[in-house]
Amino acid sequence: MRQLTLDLLPTSPPSLDNFVSGGNAETLAALTGWLAGSCPDTSFCLYGEAGCGRSHLLQASGFAYVDAAKNPALADVAASEQLAVDNVEQLDEAGQIALFNHFNRLKMAGGQLLTAAAQPPVHLALREDLRTRLGSGLIFRLHVLSDAEKAAALAAQAKERALKLPAESIDYLMRHAPRDMRTLSSIVVALDRYTLEHKRAVTLPLLRELLTETLPLDPQ
Repeated sequence: MRQLTLDLLPTSPPSLDNFVSGGNAETLAALTGWLAGSCPDTSFCLYGEAGCGRSHLLQASGFAYVDAAKNPALADVAASEQLAVDNVEQLDEAGQIALFNHFNRLKMAGGQLLTAAAQPPVHLALREDLRTRLGSGLIFRLHVLSDAEKAAALAAQAKERALKLPAESIDYLMRHAPRDMRTLSSIVVALDRYTLEHKRAVTLPLLRELLTETLPLDPQ
């Protein structure tokens, strides 16, 4: 039996179209409008707990993307007209100064700064001048999808592929697979391919077989 890893599951680049909004429809609409230039605010901040989709939306924006968790000093960040900075709460002193300067540059040039953090700017442990700048723009919270919203999204994705995915199979996925939507969606794609390859309908034994091949866990 071929052995696959989670990294080999089919994936698609983050986009606004493949973001499952759930209860975040208002936030997604506001972000889409801002990206299109519908309002003059220089900055747009997304905040929310882990798994809410912050990084997905920043990468889907098409802006020059940098993750402060990996580059806390914002070293070698190009002077782009559209900049997306993830995990801003992890900026070090040099990174905070750099982002402050980027904000001022973008404001003067009519550019856009998209940021994301676990908390709204007012609660971030950042320099006061930077916190004030980030707090002056648009600020929206992202909520983690509920289990019911995730299940509904999986059912819809399976229907689009004409894949018959029984409710018990969705429930099994929700209990035994990673809970983030990107992985769950990738598993639906893999499941579609797997059923075609093996000419078998989706059953719990088949689903267990697929997860055993694709995930670094033992789905009992």
